[in-house]
Order: sequence, then C-alpha cells, then structure tokens
Amino acid sequence: MTGEYYHIYNRGITDLDTFQTQKDYLRFVEIFNYYKLIKPPIRFSYYLRLPDERKEQLLSNIVNSQRKVKVICYCLMPNHFHLLIKQIADFGVSNFLSQSTNSYTRYFNTKRFRKGPIFQGTFKSVGIESEEQLIHVSRYIHINPYSAGVVKTTKDLENYPFSSFSEFISDEVSPICDKQPVLSLFPSKEEYRKFVLNQADNQRQIEFIKHLVLDT
Repeated sequence: MTGEYYHIYNRGITDLDTFQTQKDYLRFVEIFNYYKLIKPPIRFSYYLRLPDERKEQLLSNIVNSQRKVKVICYCLMPNHFHLLIKQIADFGVSNFLSQSTNSYTRYFNTKRFRKGPIFQGTFKSVGIESEEQLIHVSRYIHINPYSAGVVKTTKDLENYPFSSFSEFISDEVSPICDKQPVLSLFPSKEEYRKFVLNQADNQRQIEFIKHLVLDT
C-alpha cells in the first residue's frame, strides 16, 4: 500500500551468482536508483552516458511526488539482494522491482551471452508494521554480509561496498537512500552503528546453525 514500508528480497535462480563482478553490483545500484522515478526524464541508456556529476544533479532535482518508491537501505550479496523501501505511488513497489530486475537481467544476459531469467520468479515482500520492525529489518539487511560469511570481521562489514551501511554510519551524503526514517529513531549515527554491530555475532551464529540444520 502507498505510504507503507516493505522488506524486498530475491535470489538468483538455482542459486546463480547474480552479481559476479564489481561492475555488476554497481550497475544494479544504478538501475534501482534510476527506476525509483515514476517517469524518468531520459532513457536509461542515455542516462548511463552522463558524467557522474550530471547524473547526481539530474536525480537530485526530482521531488518526492515524482518517485514510485524511496529506498531506505539495501544490501547486495553474490546470489541475492535485500531492499528496504517505502511505496510512494500506487503500485510503486511492483513497478519499481519489475523495471529494475528486467533491466538488470538484460544487462547480465547480454554481458554473458545467455538467455532466460536470473532471479527466482516474483520477488518476496514483507510489510513493515512498526518502527521497531523497521529498525530491526534495517539491521538484518546491513549485517547480512557478515552473517553469511561474505566478510570476516565487523570492520569489513562497515566497509562493505555493496551495502548502505557505510552511508548510515558516516557523514556521506547519498543520492540513493532516504536514511532518515531509521536514523531519526536513534540519538546519533554512532548509536545506530552500535545497534547493528552488537547483534552481528548472534545473527552470524543463527545463520550458521540454520545451514547446519538444512544440510543434514
């Protein structure tokens, strides 16, 4: 529903690594940042040719009423992705995900001379029903690289380049995420950092146990 928050996730078909190079990760971020817009002012193929400064300027001039969704936070992993988003326009979430994943699939398949889907059918969606759920989902998303063993230390987690966590705990100004709905619930960015990292080892242990159970 419009005005509501959602945790969106999907993974590669038959556990395909949908992000195999740094360029893949960066392209997906660029795609979903672009397709937040209800009516992008130029075609995406033209947008890609713009200098980075011009891209940021173009997107920064778009007001909220011209967006389908707001991206609150995200994390991309080798074979799946997580997004926490707010729907701004009717049917915004489904349109946003359809355009983003279709565009990325075309890019991925063209680059690798393949055909067919790369994601497992329709994306999964969980509605957020409270502020408490909102902050816990953001933490789950940001811890994901550590709990899955993609990074080995919490310091590496803070610097993981394909997640919005570094944006949340620094003074970095992001044209991608609207961090305020989460950060406004904490006294400071440092308190949010502690909130995330204090649960990191526990979530990693839960993931380890889950894999043990599934493998038996």
